[in-house]
Formats: sequence, structure tokens, C-alpha cells
Amino acid sequence: MSEAASSATQAARPSSPRSGDFKVPRHVAIIMDGNGRWAAARGLPRIEGHRRGVEALRKTVSAAGELGISVLTIFSFSSENWSRPASEIHDLMGLLRRFIRNDLADLHKNNVRVRIIGERDDLDRDIRLLLEEAEELTRNNEGLTLVVAFNYGARQEIARAARRLAAEVAQGRLAPGDITPELFGQYLDTSDIADPDVIIRTSGELRLSNFLLWQAAYSELIFVPINWPDFDKAALEGAIEEYRRRERRFGGLAARAGS
Repeated sequence: MSEAASSATQAARPSSPRSGDFKVPRHVAIIMDGNGRWAAARGLPRIEGHRRGVEALRKTVSAAGELGISVLTIFSFSSENWSRPASEIHDLMGLLRRFIRNDLADLHKNNVRVRIIGERDDLDRDIRLLLEEAEELTRNNEGLTLVVAFNYGARQEIARAARRLAAEVAQGRLAPGDITPELFGQYLDTSDIADPDVIIRTSGELRLSNFLLWQAAYSELIFVPINWPDFDKAALEGAIEEYRRRERRFGGLAARAGS
């Protein structure tokens, strides 16, 4: 294993649950759900829910930086979302274009590093170039890392990693017995990003919906009943308070007596 790969593995390894250093999670991931329901409850078109969702995203990115969160991952567009009506996809792509064009300068000014995970090969060229521009412009920033899961599906990510490992084995560069969970993790989109400490889903739905399935192995899952457009700093702080009440054991025994 290379020195760089070894460093990435160390970075992804969770801290000991007995360290007590969990007041503010290092990595928060959010499934931003409920834009359509928010709009429907107000008799508004779905696109208005998505517009308000972008506003909630701006507030949440700002709040994450203020609270000292190191990594914020957002599930912005899944690989399954392409099955939505063409008009809605067109509106969503338009919002993405405007968000990057209008907000990228502010993100860069505030020292935010943007990372994109997901499949890019089949994206429209202008979208792909915008994503690449966001990453390249902010590559050396050292503040909050904003990970955008776009055209992303966890099963697809795992399958891509498996294909890459299979190719290494077929070419004789790797033996099957060399494949460990740690090595497998280095072939994922998030190879240099620590696993999320907590995953938050809005709208009250109680599932992960093909989001970070490998990385979520020891994440705390918090489901909040509000729709995404109503999510703000107070909601984020409330989710963190819930996270702080939990004891993370990573498969071990609880620290308290009798557990």
C-alpha cells in the first residue's frame, strides 16, 4: 500500500468512542428531502420548493462553518432522480447552474473547499465543466469542505469500486486476499474523506435512499420531521444536540457500567 493510500486510510478511521471529542461532529451528511411536499402544502409549484431548498442550503453551509463542522456532505441529486419528469429535471439543472455561478465566488471567499462525488461521464458538458470549475477554484481552501453528492448512488459507487479492484486483480497488481475493508474504501469516491459522524434526513422519511451506504456503517442517523426548505441553523443545532446525547461504540461495549 502506498504512503498516500495509508494516510487516506488513517484519515477515514473513526476516533475512539471513549475520546469524548464528540461535542461537534467532524463530518455531517444531510439528505435534503421535502422540497416538493413543502411546496404542495402551500399550493406552490415544485420548482418553488426547490428554490427555497437552495436558500436553506446557503443557510446550512454558513451555519456549518460557524459551528466548526469540518465536512458537510449534501445529497443534491441522486442517480435515481433522472426518472423524474423532464420539466423538473430541467428546472433542477437550472438551479444547479445558477447556484454555482452565483455562489461559488462567495464559497471561495469564505475558504470553503468544494468536492463533488458521483458519476460524471454522462452529464451534459456544461454541467460537468461547472462542477470541475468549482473543485479547481476551491482546491486549496482549508475551511469547511462541502461535499456535493451529484448524480450519486451508493450502490453505483460500490460497484465502480468493485470493478476497479477486479481490474487490479485481473492485471496481477493485486491478489484477492489483499482486499480488505480499508483497501476497498480507498476505491470509493470518498477515499480521502472521513466517514460521516452523523447523517441527517429531513421530511420525516426513515431511510437512507442509496446514500453513503458503505460510509454510514457507524454513522448516527437522525431523522427530523421538517421539510428541507424550513431547515436552518437552529434545526442543525438541534440535530447536533441529539447526536451529542448518543454514545458511539463502533461495535464495542458501552463505557457506562452494566452495558
